[in-house]
Amino acid sequence: MNDTKNTTAETASNHHFEQWLMDKAHGLAPLRVAVVHPVDNFSFMGAIEAAKAGIIIPVLVGPENKIRAVAEENHVDISGIELVATPHSHAAAETCVAMAAEGKVEALMKGKLSTDELMLPIVDKLKGLRTGRRMSHVFVLNVPRYPKPLFLTDAAININPNLMEKKDIVQNAIDLFHALGMGIPKVAVLSAVEYVTEKIPSTLDATALCKMAERGQITGGILDGPLAFDNAISKEAAEIKGLHSEVAGNADILVAPDIESGNILYKELRYFSGAQGAGIVLGAKVPIILTSRAGDAENRVVSSALALLSARKRHP
Repeated sequence: MNDTKNTTAETASNHHFEQWLMDKAHGLAPLRVAVVHPVDNFSFMGAIEAAKAGIIIPVLVGPENKIRAVAEENHVDISGIELVATPHSHAAAETCVAMAAEGKVEALMKGKLSTDELMLPIVDKLKGLRTGRRMSHVFVLNVPRYPKPLFLTDAAININPNLMEKKDIVQNAIDLFHALGMGIPKVAVLSAVEYVTEKIPSTLDATALCKMAERGQITGGILDGPLAFDNAISKEAAEIKGLHSEVAGNADILVAPDIESGNILYKELRYFSGAQGAGIVLGAKVPIILTSRAGDAENRVVSSALALLSARKRHP
């Protein structure tokens, strides 16, 4: 592990994680962001607070009466904020995607609508925001008992990804790690066990992904897998199992085999372990700030900082 990685990891772990991300975003030009259907307190105030922090320039898209009502409820003057009126959430999603496709905004932020409803126009083959890369979601988490930020993918978008889709999922997470200036990540490809068996298909995918990294089909990270969760994050567990690698017990990125395991793992870390952090979708033409509808305003602000760092790294 190089010196840059050591220094950055220490910086991230020795300070409040959210403040660390905000500090890294400080001084960058704010993102012009289409906020999709911000008609509840969390999504509306998340956009407003991110704007106050200088991270985004929001464009509020949705039913005008509902947006003005939530603004009035929170005593926020939106006279200086662009508002694009649509009749409902579905139209808001379509409008925001069109704005991004035309270059009128640099990112999207999910408001009060389901992930499926937001993603439907995004993945449209003709009018959407597809690129040559599979879209995937990445959480960047501060887990109280883990000594450094922990990336988790994919817990929100890809239901049961195949091998080539997992290749893009891994690469998206590695690229984000680099965008944050954190050096070369250690990537643990998770399964139920740490050995290869045809009875558990995810162990075969993990093995193939590691070989793909060796052959340059995945770049910028050090991969190991299959690894069970304990072997990925606990040096003691890895040693007991006789696992010796740069990744085992010291992972930066956790790659879940499917959305069920990834989503359950995220929510366990969030609600049982008190993990905090941010989440965005990568692989589209623009970053997509995608948090749970139950996510509070602070979570949306931090996720906006993550999107800003990702976007400005790609387009300085």
